[in-house]
Amino acid sequence: MFPKEATFPRETTWNISFAGCGFLGVYHIGVASCLREHAPFLVANATHIYGASAGALTATALVTGACLGEAGANIIEVSKEARKRFLGPLHPSFNLVKTIRGCLLRTLPADSHERANGRLGISLTRVSDGENVIISHFNSKDELIQANVCSTFIPVYCGLIPPSLQGVRYVDGGISDNLPLYELKNTITVSPFSGESDICPQDSSTNIHELRVTNTSIQFNLRNLYRLSKALFPPEPMVLREMCKQGYRDGLRFLRRNGLLNRANPLLALPSASPHVPENREEEEVLVAVERTRVEGHLQPSGQDHILERLPSRLNEALLEACVEPRDLLTTFSNMLPVRLATAMMVPYTLPLESAVSFTIRLLEWLPDVPEDIRWMKEQTGSICQYLVMRAKRKLGSHLPSRLSEQMELRRAQSLPSVPLSCAAYSEVLPRWMRNNLSLGDTLAKWEECQRQLLLGLFCTNVAFPPDALRMRTPACPAPAPPQHPPGLPPC
Repeated sequence: MFPKEATFPRETTWNISFAGCGFLGVYHIGVASCLREHAPFLVANATHIYGASAGALTATALVTGACLGEAGANIIEVSKEARKRFLGPLHPSFNLVKTIRGCLLRTLPADSHERANGRLGISLTRVSDGENVIISHFNSKDELIQANVCSTFIPVYCGLIPPSLQGVRYVDGGISDNLPLYELKNTITVSPFSGESDICPQDSSTNIHELRVTNTSIQFNLRNLYRLSKALFPPEPMVLREMCKQGYRDGLRFLRRNGLLNRANPLLALPSASPHVPENREEEEVLVAVERTRVEGHLQPSGQDHILERLPSRLNEALLEACVEPRDLLTTFSNMLPVRLATAMMVPYTLPLESAVSFTIRLLEWLPDVPEDIRWMKEQTGSICQYLVMRAKRKLGSHLPSRLSEQMELRRAQSLPSVPLSCAAYSEVLPRWMRNNLSLGDTLAKWEECQRQLLLGLFCTNVAFPPDALRMRTPACPAPAPPQHPPGLPPC
């Protein structure tokens, strides 16, 4: 985190990092407006300004010198367009990628890529291996816009085929690193979720538990849960207005805590924003005191309404217009309860038609990129098939050695039991795995063993020797038989 007592000697360097937050990026607009107005040297002399997802859009506007009011107005207009549809940003007719590209084309200056080279860092997630990549060099304005599109592309939410940059496919940078270089002590981290970031909302919660989602600290409380729910589904315009004011207030709090308000900076290269230059030290101290008193008044709850007046005029107008409901006859008629009920009941019939029209339009827009995308899908399909085959080979290979060892042991058996068995008992001699396995190799081995047993058993069929049948014994001398006398003769 950024040190509490900030000093800026000539050898000191620092970075600014904006977290990804979806439609809550209007918070970053308030922070960037505060930094550009009250501490322009902090932006002008930052070594790098990083961003992921929606934070990359604000970082790009801050580095290239684009109008922050126009950028904030674009966020509000996109959120209003999403809220007009039944399914919000998930409606088939809502193309977020096309909308972001159109807004960047209108907002960024022609030499934006030259200003961004070496200073702007956009966090991307590479599709091939899921690793995080930070892009900081851009060859053209279109390439800079494409990098922002890749950083804000959420799979399935924005589409199925990820965009490519310099021949490589990327998706939302917040998936792998939502707060680039947060671990460096000289990085000023900005996040719309209360936690351990340098510039973030200060929620009055006693809960000490926190979530760390891809390097972003999020305190576990109800307000943060509400903010997370509104990151992908835009809230009402009044909520966006309050978030922008909250970002401005949190930026002022950070500058005041670190003593950076109206601080003389030896590295300041920009002209002074104040038209009057004090002639002596006493007049300068008076002006500093008056300015700090005015800023402290902004930080107080009673003066929160004046913060909106300090925002850029274009952003101020956009916020006011977004919070004012139109009063024309068509809007009044469409907001009537019977009309809204009828519209909701017609959704099952109108949604397929709108989906078909949107699909046709997207297909026509996709035609120039069809060959490249088809080639990429073939490569991905081949990679998936190769992975499955390797997994199958690895799984089968773990079973083959045990089977082969058992077959080798069977072939080494050269002797038979000492007592031959009958033909009916030959099956009991075989191992259990041979009796239960029906594979071809095991069947052949079983048949070979049965043949060997049968051929050798022919010589001892129905022969059962007693246990002492082969033992040699000494024959006993029989008693001399009495002499046989012929009949008719008297014995001696």
